[in-house]
Amino acid sequence: MSLSRRRFFQLAGTGLLLQSQLPRSLKAQAIPGVSAPAGHAISGSSKVALVHGDNRRRNVRQALEAIDDQIKAGLRHKKYVVIKPNNVSTTNQLAATHVDALNGILDYLEPRFRGPVIIAESSAGDTLEGFDNFKYKHVASEHRSQTVSLLDLNREGKYELSPIIDSNLHVASVRLAARLLDPDAYVISSAMLKTHDLVVATLSVKNMAMGAPLHSVPGEAIWNDKPKVHPDVRQGNCNMLLNAQKLQPNWGVALIDGFEGMEGNGPSHGTPVASRLAIASTDFVAADRVALETMSINPDWVGYLTFAGRLGLGQYDLQKIDLVGGTAIASVQKKYRLSDHIQRELQWMGPIAELPRNLSSLHQPHNFGG
Repeated sequence: MSLSRRRFFQLAGTGLLLQSQLPRSLKAQAIPGVSAPAGHAISGSSKVALVHGDNRRRNVRQALEAIDDQIKAGLRHKKYVVIKPNNVSTTNQLAATHVDALNGILDYLEPRFRGPVIIAESSAGDTLEGFDNFKYKHVASEHRSQTVSLLDLNREGKYELSPIIDSNLHVASVRLAARLLDPDAYVISSAMLKTHDLVVATLSVKNMAMGAPLHSVPGEAIWNDKPKVHPDVRQGNCNMLLNAQKLQPNWGVALIDGFEGMEGNGPSHGTPVASRLAIASTDFVAADRVALETMSINPDWVGYLTFAGRLGLGQYDLQKIDLVGGTAIASVQKKYRLSDHIQRELQWMGPIAELPRNLSSLHQPHNFGG
C-alpha cells in the first residue's frame, strides 16, 4: 500500500521544516498533518530546577532534590534506573559526563530508590574505554548500599528500529538501544552544557537521541547507525526529533551538569566555560530550553528542540517554565562562543536551496496522451 502525503510527513517529520520561517505568533499553532504522540504531549507549564554552587556533586543532588516530588512520582512504578551519560569522547573528560555528576545522581537516589541502577552508554567510540578513563568503575564501590552496574549498550546489542530520513530524503531506519525504551526502566539523561558543530547545542534531548543509536563492537563486521542520524543539518535536526519522539514516552528526568561547560567546536573539541550550575527537569525539552538561556544561545537556532516543542514533546516556551532551585538565569548566564561552522548549521532555517532547480518541472502539466 502506498503512503499518503499526510502519512509520509508523520513518519519522516519533514513537514516541520515548512514552519521554520513563520512569524513567532504563528509558531505555536498546530502543524497540519503532524501530531504529537498520544498521551505524552506537554502543553502546560513545566518545572525546571536551576542550582549554582562551587561543588559539582552537590549541585547535581540539589537540582534533583528541587523537583523531588515529580521524580518520586515517576520512580514509583519502575523496576530499575538507567543513567545515560554523554560519552561522545572516551578520552576527553571535558566532552564526557563527569563521575561526580553520576555520584550526585546516586546520592539523590540512595534514600529514595532501592532497585538496581545501571549506568548505560553507547559511546561514539569504545564505551568500556570511556568507563575506564573517566573512573566510572569507582562509582559502584563508593555506593555499596546500592546495586550499581555498568553496561555497554553496543555490546548488549538489543535494539528497536526507528524511522529516520536518509541523505536522499528517503525513509530509512536506525537501531535504538532497547534498554532506553524499556517501560520498566526509569531513564535519567546525564548530559552537559555543550555547543555543537552541526546542531548548535547538545544537551539532554540530544544525549538521548544520538546516544541511543548503536554501532558494532570489536570482533563484529563494522557498522554504525550514529552517522545515519545526521547526514546533514536538515536531516540531522529532523532525525533527532524522530528519535526523540520514539524515546520520549520513557524519559524520567534530565540532569544537565553545567559545572564546566564546553564552548566553540563542541561536542568534542571545544574549550571550557566555568558555569558552575546544574539543571534538572522531568521535561527534557524544558530543561534544554533553560540551558540555552544560561549559554545565551538563541532558542530559534536549535532545530530539533524547536520541532520537539512544536510537537508537544516538552515545553519550549520560557514563559511557561517555572524555575525552582533558588537561582535566577540572569545570575549565571554566560555568552558561549558557538562553533566555527555556525552559518552552515543555521541553513536548516531557510529554503532548501540545495535542490536542483529543474525539480520545479515536476510541477508543470504534462501531456501523457499517445
